[in-house]
Amino acid sequence: QVQLVESGGGLVQAGGSLRLSCAASGRTFSSYGMGWFRQAPGKEREFVARISWSGGNTYYADSVQGRFTISRDNAKNTGYLQMNSLKPEDTAIYYCAVSRRPHGSPQVFDYDYWGQGTQVTVSS
Repeated sequence: QVQLVESGGGLVQAGGSLRLSCAASGRTFSSYGMGWFRQAPGKEREFVARISWSGGNTYYADSVQGRFTISRDNAKNTGYLQMNSLKPEDTAIYYCAVSRRPHGSPQVFDYDYWGQGTQVTVSS
């Protein structure tokens, strides 16, 4: 079992920045690929970014490429999502998740454990 707790969400104006954290406990965090997803009201959960177990390989959704940065600190059992140049369409609940796939995946069903989510609201 892996327990994940997200934090760092909040209300920010368009153009602003937020940094989300994902604290892991339980099984060895460093052995899992990690991803961030988001879900807006009335929409399906969508992929945002993923990072490999070592942190050496990352991949982003086109909608956030160049604005968001995913990272992880395995010594601290924590993952991060730095979000810059935020837009109103980034408003959603953001979830972190871990996968036994060492590079993570853009697919929801490839993830084994999920956090409870943190709300991000971007005002125009």
